[in-house]
Amino acid sequence: MENIAILGSTGSIGCNSLDVINKLNHRFKVVGLAAGRNTKLLDEQVEKFRPEIVSLEREEDAEEFRRKHKSKSIQVTFGQDGAEEVASLKNCDIVVSAITGINGLRPTLAAVKSGKKIALANKESMVVAGHLIKATAREYGAVIIPVDSEHSGVFQCLAKEQIKDVRKVILTASGGPFFERAHQEMENISLEEALNHPRWKMGKKVTIDSATLMNKGLELIEARWLFDLEPHQLEILIHPQSIVHSLVEMHDGSVLAQLSPTDMRVPIQYALTYPEREDSLMPSLDLSKIKALEFFEADVEKFPLIKLARFVLEEGGSYPVAINASNEAAVSAFLNKRIKFTEISDVVAEVVENHQKREVENLEDIFCVDRETREKTRNLLKERT
Repeated sequence: MENIAILGSTGSIGCNSLDVINKLNHRFKVVGLAAGRNTKLLDEQVEKFRPEIVSLEREEDAEEFRRKHKSKSIQVTFGQDGAEEVASLKNCDIVVSAITGINGLRPTLAAVKSGKKIALANKESMVVAGHLIKATAREYGAVIIPVDSEHSGVFQCLAKEQIKDVRKVILTASGGPFFERAHQEMENISLEEALNHPRWKMGKKVTIDSATLMNKGLELIEARWLFDLEPHQLEILIHPQSIVHSLVEMHDGSVLAQLSPTDMRVPIQYALTYPEREDSLMPSLDLSKIKALEFFEADVEKFPLIKLARFVLEEGGSYPVAINASNEAAVSAFLNKRIKFTEISDVVAEVVENHQKREVENLEDIFCVDRETREKTRNLLKERT
């Protein structure tokens, strides 16, 4: 029996993880949950899984939760410190890192410093601090298994291969809801349209990132650190069926691919059970019903954030921190209906293109760049609204 803590338990990945754990309750036990503000759902999760410790985003929610569950033997904490406490729980073997955005960085790093196995779904941590996380994992003996379907696919393809034999890695993207939308029609896209993803059910922020294809840009940067690859070895293809999650081309011309149903519980289960595999309750993949697997180049004119992410990937330094911070702020503005859909890329591009590159060697450096970039983005957003 392995003990698991989930960071972001009430989000999409967190809920799917608990579903997998519930089905595999013969080998996994939940000992810690860190959530945001969805106290109602956390109540249900606590009743079902009986963790030892829970953390909420706000102190007032934690106090109310503590009063409500005072009859239970459960520790209740809050904020970044609380999430870090859940992540570094001594009797925990596996941490699912699924807090959205840079808010997941400190708890993820806390889990790494505890030498645990981390099922990593918080891509932003690896985007802004990939070098730091990998170095810390080597120092403390932590094992990082990617949960994103594309990176899980690469991880599986490389399970018995050596990085020196890899020519390139291709991450696939569904294309989001606007793959077939004409370029000139992108201007008046509504929030409801952008949140209507054709293939995946995800949280709002990542759904918007998928609509702009920024999600794929962030995944390029993440893959660079996860697999110790150079920028020229990373590519993107649009694959509307979302069946082939990634492809790895070897130097001998062989191309390895990972295929699975469009369901996040597949890569989550693999990350939790790695290096073993358990029977899944997912339906088998019937390629005869799918009939066609299509691949297209990404249109960087219609989706300019892909091109911008490629620039950031190649430049390195503080650029990944800047693009992530600006994008988080711009997406938040769009979700609050303060800017148009196309203004997300306009704002992020202007901020990143005016960014002054510097080295980021530690958390203090990273959060300094993050704060500065958010402030510049907010000022630009004020001008536009």
